[in-house]
Amino acid sequence: MSTRPEVSLAQRKRQLVADELTEAALQLLAVKGFDAVTVDEIVATAGVSKRTFFRYFASKEDVVVQFLAEMGTGIRTELAARPADEPASIALRHAVSVPVLACTDHPDHTERALRVVRLILRTPALHGRFLERRSQWADDLTEELAKRLGRDPDADLYPRLAAGMALTAFDVTLRRWSAGDDADEPAENPTDLLDHAFALIAPALDAKKP
Repeated sequence: MSTRPEVSLAQRKRQLVADELTEAALQLLAVKGFDAVTVDEIVATAGVSKRTFFRYFASKEDVVVQFLAEMGTGIRTELAARPADEPASIALRHAVSVPVLACTDHPDHTERALRVVRLILRTPALHGRFLERRSQWADDLTEELAKRLGRDPDADLYPRLAAGMALTAFDVTLRRWSAGDDADEPAENPTDLLDHAFALIAPALDAKKP
């Protein structure tokens, strides 16, 4: 018998509407630019009313903030699910790969995701919110890693340093992947970039901890 909580029809419907609004907003913002898109355009694309939009989001910026929050939740959830005896470099690599894999699960999805990444990194207001969320991700990964190791995150330097290294590898991957413009040659594979980044930091992550 399953112990997972059942999701009601109403909850599923709300999530579906939220997903449709998020997809419509992110793609419009990525194609036209943050300042050029209005909430009216978003709701017209999603096929919902303006009132419905504001039930879910306070502003078009809030769509991106919520998207980033869910990304961070996915990273922490994956780290918590990794085997307890797994080396830190492997566990953290799998954790931060969650959003990367979500961006590359289909060729069409990859191109859309790349536009969204460029939007976030190249729009000052959104990049600022990204940095805010990234700071929360660092706190969450530090706490989760300390729990895995049985260490005090306030007294032990390793959990925060390791979390910071993993997220730096993620940042470098996003920046390298999103470099250039659409007209340039195809972007590098972000999964390969992340693998390379973790190959460089793995010795430090897995070094014997005092």
